[in-house]
Amino acid sequence: MLVEIAGEADPVIRVRGLRMRYGSTDVLRGLDFDVRAGEVVTLLGPNGAGKSTTIEILEGFRERSAGEVRVLGVDPARADERWRSEIGMVLQSWRDHGKWRVRELLAHLGAYYARYSTPDRPRPLDTDQLLDTVGLTELAGRRVATLSGGQRRRLDVAIGIVGRPRLLFLDEPTAGFDPEARRDFHDVVHRLADDEATTILLTTHDLAEADRLADRVLILAGGRIVADGSVDQLARRVARLSEVRWSRDGQRFVHSTADAAGFLRELLASPGPDVEELEVHRTSLEDTYMELVRGHENGTGAPEKAVEVVA
Repeated sequence: MLVEIAGEADPVIRVRGLRMRYGSTDVLRGLDFDVRAGEVVTLLGPNGAGKSTTIEILEGFRERSAGEVRVLGVDPARADERWRSEIGMVLQSWRDHGKWRVRELLAHLGAYYARYSTPDRPRPLDTDQLLDTVGLTELAGRRVATLSGGQRRRLDVAIGIVGRPRLLFLDEPTAGFDPEARRDFHDVVHRLADDEATTILLTTHDLAEADRLADRVLILAGGRIVADGSVDQLARRVARLSEVRWSRDGQRFVHSTADAAGFLRELLASPGPDVEELEVHRTSLEDTYMELVRGHENGTGAPEKAVEVVA
């Protein structure tokens, strides 16, 4: 029997009181969060924080110890094949299919999704369109085993989106990418979210990548979500000064301030030569992340529940 998939008004992911215990060790200690349709959400946290366990539970690969989890309106632990057709995954590595040619493999895998095609979401993606999207058109006839690491990673991404998923899990998706390939991939993520209304949950250790891609960031530490908000919202929780740099009449100036906007208004309105080479350096996501995680580890952060930042 097919399970009914959630409607568009419902959260794509809804998690309440999620707990996971291995033996006597609590890995997840009561997670609460939602992910809405079309959001790009990045899950950050140090090694051992519980990121992989959380993702595996959401993907239906691991049973939880306690709590409520709904993904596309369905408990992943009891989901059926139709539900799985709505999910895309880009894992950290694939090592299968070495003898297949790139185009043949994508066409073969895409055929499994055809039975789940609908008028509003035709499946699968056209193979040539998909090859172009991930930058593999010129390699369509190559055997998978002959691809470089970066090319193989592009193929991993193509495999993850061939079925036009409503929800896409990305686990360290740009590992092994060169800068150009990484930038191209970021464009693909934005297109999926904006044009395909694909909801994306991303894990990465590249904080600059998270800053560029995420609508929201969840920071996981010690099995708990210690912060939930946009990059700007989280930065406002970390009471650091912004650094303003400028030149005037050939001299270089630097000033630290808690109110960058107010200082800039005064600076630009002040008499004297024109202000040139003006730069404002705000608190970075890396600064925010490190301070929030260290605060949790030192006992100065929020210990029992996620703190959601409201704009």
